[in-house]
Amino acid sequence: MLNYLFLFLAIVAEAGGTTLLKMSEQFTKLVPSIFSILCYLASLYLLSLCLRGIPISIAYATWSALGIALITISGIVFFKQMPDLGAIIGLILIISGVAVLNLFSKMDIH
Repeated sequence: MLNYLFLFLAIVAEAGGTTLLKMSEQFTKLVPSIFSILCYLASLYLLSLCLRGIPISIAYATWSALGIALITISGIVFFKQMPDLGAIIGLILIISGVAVLNLFSKMDIH
């Protein structure tokens, strides 16, 4: 269960880093730039920790799907970027696919 906590924290850190990357305005603002880089470093470290117990394909699929969902929420909250119907349907399909992968995959870690 700890590995999934590391994965969740990695996803949150990556989404935070991406949000701060947008706020850094192409690294022209110092504070968001520094925190963006720190979030990305933390995210990669946490991802490496979770890979001790979660197969890489499942970890990365989960990271991608939940990261996309969090970034969509971040875009709505911070940048007033409202997803259209196609984006919402796409998000639902991505998250559904990852849920199926997590629930029914018999992949094992070696």
